[in-house]
Amino acid sequence: MSKYKVAVIQAAPVLFNLEATLDKVEELVGKVRDAKLILFPEAFVSAYPRGLSFGTVVGSRKEEGRALWQKYWESSIAEGDASCERLGEIARRAKSFLVIGVNEKDGISGTLYCSMFYFGPDGEFLGKHRKIKPTAQERVIWGEDDGSTLSSFDTSIGKMGGLICWENYMPLARMAMYQKGIQVYLAPTADNRDGWQQTMRHIALEGRCFVLGSNQFVTRDMYPADLPGGSDLADQPDVMANGGSIIVDPLGNVLAGPLWGEEGILTAEIDLNQIIQSKLDFDPIGHYHRPDIFEFKVKNQPEISQIN
Repeated sequence: MSKYKVAVIQAAPVLFNLEATLDKVEELVGKVRDAKLILFPEAFVSAYPRGLSFGTVVGSRKEEGRALWQKYWESSIAEGDASCERLGEIARRAKSFLVIGVNEKDGISGTLYCSMFYFGPDGEFLGKHRKIKPTAQERVIWGEDDGSTLSSFDTSIGKMGGLICWENYMPLARMAMYQKGIQVYLAPTADNRDGWQQTMRHIALEGRCFVLGSNQFVTRDMYPADLPGGSDLADQPDVMANGGSIIVDPLGNVLAGPLWGEEGILTAEIDLNQIIQSKLDFDPIGHYHRPDIFEFKVKNQPEISQIN
């Protein structure tokens, strides 16, 4: 299949409420028609905790921060649990590939990871990517992956994979994905600055791939009123994440978006033949690679998963 429709969701979860967020995922997916691939933002299940400190400063932690951490943990999901299976069922009903940003809890270690979960149109859990480098204060709440989930999937709609938020500023991480032959590059994010749009267009041009960028639209009044540590939000603006979701083709042309200031769904038809055409004059792993000069090696790499 070379031509098909993709969809990018821009919305907020029901913050810190797992079941209500899964209900919203189901509702939003139900609004998409005939898309073969649906992308949700970073940490959609069940919050990107913008503005919250979790009661931490260097050298000390507050009890209200620990209570907030427990609430955050309880609104997160684990690979293979009932919530994960429900996401698979949502994908199966839509007959679409579903890729969604989640807070993934490791039931053995207790660590949380910022992850992307991939589901096939048959509802099967295909795999995941865990963020390899949380940014700044994110390092308090999320662990780092070892590179073993720099995943890609060779599917009936092309080779897909991607990176989360500021991982996309890591040149070597991008190159690791390009070397896998990524055709559809997925970039869920929490970055709603204007400059992020240029990053998405740059990656499309550099990687000669379609790029889907998905962000949340979140207002301060969406946070629960009784949230532990919620006093941190007093100085935050009314609109805390303004969106900016976008779909870009392999020559950097914007196919849909950017969408600002509201929840919504972006759709576009993509044609994988454009990827071949775009490589007439540039290919980062082909005739612009120069392996006679440069040597590039990535550790702990998973195999490319073959998906029917």
